[in-house]
Amino acid sequence: IAARAALSLADYVVTEAGFGADLGAEKFFDIFSRTSGIYPDAVVLVATIRALKMHGRVRKEHLGVENLNAITEGFANLRAHINNIKKFNRTPIVALNLFSTDTPKEIEHTLSLLKKENVQAVISEGWAKGSNGCKNLAKTVIKSINLNLNENKLLYEDKASLKEKIRKLAKEIYNADAVSFSSLADKNILKFTRWGFGNLPICMAKTQNSISHDKTLLGAPAHYIFPITDIRLSAGAGFIVAYSGEINTMPGLPPVPAAEKIDVDENGTITGLF
Repeated sequence: IAARAALSLADYVVTEAGFGADLGAEKFFDIFSRTSGIYPDAVVLVATIRALKMHGRVRKEHLGVENLNAITEGFANLRAHINNIKKFNRTPIVALNLFSTDTPKEIEHTLSLLKKENVQAVISEGWAKGSNGCKNLAKTVIKSINLNLNENKLLYEDKASLKEKIRKLAKEIYNADAVSFSSLADKNILKFTRWGFGNLPICMAKTQNSISHDKTLLGAPAHYIFPITDIRLSAGAGFIVAYSGEINTMPGLPPVPAAEKIDVDENGTITGLF
């Protein structure tokens, strides 16, 4: 409803799918686009040098220190996300979101790595410069939209079994060798299939900190078994939830929500947002 309303009111609609291409982008295509018939004309991957260094095994307190070798090692993670988007017949635009600690050498090195992947890379400085820091990104996205002639593509077909869909996700998106199913997962798959829900898409519940199910596996993990611990039905939403690893699907609010600090005075001035 929100997407159709936005499309009726604006020339361009931007949706933040959330997290990496292994979660937000995959679900946007395989769940949202599949059920709505609305496909993105362009895909933007937001990357940071800090994240690349983190996947290059740099400790948090040292992320502000120049480290080209860590960027090279951590780039395997960004490459995996780029390749995942390409599996949906879209070549992503990479927005390199700069931090004040990023050095000229690190920026140049990251852009050179992206150039080798044959993807467009654009510097984004929205945090520091507001809308002016995002103009080049916006122009690049609009140009890409106007040139998009790619056919729409999904990862799996509706008629595939639930296990086939999960195995497809694990091997194609999470780069696993195989999938293991717990007895509870097996039981629920049989039950939901018997009830007539075997045609629904999969909504994977896993960590956002790794392409795998294990938040400690950084970079682009491979040659591992992807475990499915439970399967649950969200009939109203129209998908099957598959659980892998330790995951909290509904994070709790802090003891004092930020909303309690927000106020509007008699003149309509809003305070407490930041």
